[in-house]
Amino acid sequence: MPPPETMYCAQQINIPPELPDILKQFTKAAIKTQPRDVLQWATDYFSALSKDQDLPVKERLKMPVATQKTDTGLTPGLLKILHKQLDTILALGNFSENINWMQFSALGCSALGGTITSALKHACEILTEDPEGGAAQIPFDTFQSLYTYLAHLDGEIPKEQIDSFLHSLEEYAECQGGMVQPSKFTSLHSAEKSE
Repeated sequence: MPPPETMYCAQQINIPPELPDILKQFTKAAIKTQPRDVLQWATDYFSALSKDQDLPVKERLKMPVATQKTDTGLTPGLLKILHKQLDTILALGNFSENINWMQFSALGCSALGGTITSALKHACEILTEDPEGGAAQIPFDTFQSLYTYLAHLDGEIPKEQIDSFLHSLEEYAECQGGMVQPSKFTSLHSAEKSE
């Protein structure tokens, strides 16, 4: 006669406290990503999670506001995804010698329309390491490179004005750990224009 099945009660089952959150995040990621092969995707997901690698989760695309979409079909959300994917591909293929990805990205931000300031605001939102809705800070050196490139392409901003603006912003960035955020450079740019 086979032994009776063991019965457990709730007090005998030890559920790790982090398990519900792990399963919740996994479920959200699966719904967002909509993988064709759920089992393979789940294997990849938990393997990446255990190795502290980037998870195979589809980027969230926000529906663009009508004024954000341009005749190019480009939106800030699409440009952010493009940046992340192509940056990885360029690094893997050692293409950095042939393509200046940051300048390409700056041109994409410029194609969204508006002014150099709005293009740089988009660039900060795309390049930042801050969480969604955060300050969208980027290193001053990156900002300086993008601003200088776009200002030279514009051709109407005098070199003295470029240098003055960057000098003022650099002083601010030094007090902020070398970082720049859109709220500061937009207010500084507005102040310089009114002078």
